[in-house]
Amino acid sequence: MQGSSDEFSLIETIRRRASVGPLTRLGIGDDTAQLLTRGHAGVLVAVDVLMDGVHFDLSQISPQTAGRKALAVNLSDIAAMAGQPTAAVVGLVLPQNRGALLGKQLMEGLIAHADEFGVDVIGGDTNSWDVPLVISVTVLGEPTARGSVTRAGALPGDWLFVTGALGGSLSGRHLTFTPRVAEALSLHERVDLHSMIDLSDGLASDVRHIAKASNVGVEIDADNIPIHTDVNPSLSKHERILHALTDGEDFELLFSVSEADGHRLLEEPELACQLTLIGRVTAGDCLLVHSDGTKAQLPQGGWRHRFDD
Repeated sequence: MQGSSDEFSLIETIRRRASVGPLTRLGIGDDTAQLLTRGHAGVLVAVDVLMDGVHFDLSQISPQTAGRKALAVNLSDIAAMAGQPTAAVVGLVLPQNRGALLGKQLMEGLIAHADEFGVDVIGGDTNSWDVPLVISVTVLGEPTARGSVTRAGALPGDWLFVTGALGGSLSGRHLTFTPRVAEALSLHERVDLHSMIDLSDGLASDVRHIAKASNVGVEIDADNIPIHTDVNPSLSKHERILHALTDGEDFELLFSVSEADGHRLLEEPELACQLTLIGRVTAGDCLLVHSDGTKAQLPQGGWRHRFDD
């Protein structure tokens, strides 16, 4: 991606590179894009703002990797709704000392990842300033015929499952994970998903989002939490469990189903990734259950942005 250093040259370079699928009636180059929809089930919309020095470090990774992550975190949100991503809009605020070249490299990584998922990059905006990079990506998607899966449908007696393994993501996995779009769609076809969320802030935090939205409690079996090999194996068992509960940026799926559907998933595993039963939904509190049967409050933890008053 070569060219001059002004914003219009950058936009033209992105326009030439971006794929256009059958749902994009009008893409980059006008005041707005125009999308077609397959039905009248509504549009899913997810947006994330990522910053150099917070969500990644451009002194340690390539711009292509940063661009890929900026799209991937939004694809993970669409997956959490069991939706099909269709299009993306990108806002770049570029540091003036790196400018157009950085923008082109970021978009190389983002567009390549969009192509993997059949997502059209249909527009956005660029700007510049004298502080670090900010990239904002909005992804649009469509619900399937079965509708969207929200956080609010968990029922007492449901079983709780997670895909993959948890913890240690900041060693590098948070930059290279594959959003669980295909897995979410497959699960949605096979069973009745009562609730679902992607694990961006950490299991201990995100399971509380389901509990609050559904007005339920949860019990997590400490010994059943799948701990990723990225978590330091020399740590104590308690410390390793704590990492799996609170590190965040795993971008796996946490979901609840009926006991009958839970048995079906265990007896006929069809996903390409690991699937683990980690607990159950209750009418009580949010608890961690230890191997000896004792129960304690689920630890507080996970990432959250804080603001000064």
